[in-house]
Amino acid sequence: MCLAVPLKIESIDSEGATVTLDGNSLVVSLAAVPEARVGDWVLVHAGLAITVLDEREARETFELLAEALGPDLRGEAPQS
Repeated sequence: MCLAVPLKIESIDSEGATVTLDGNSLVVSLAAVPEARVGDWVLVHAGLAITVLDEREARETFELLAEALGPDLRGEAPQS
């Protein structure tokens, strides 16, 4: 199953954007959303940020995913 997950951009450098979820971080490409900035929420699929979300959309999407997937994704939504 392939899912896109809302994540918050913590930093941007030449390698890409560092995003976080539940204390874990990863580096993703911003090639599809070059307008994204630190502090923005992005929808990430397969290492690529595919759209910028507002925080309300990001939290609603995360909660829907947590509800659908149960304990594997459940927990606190990423903090702002």
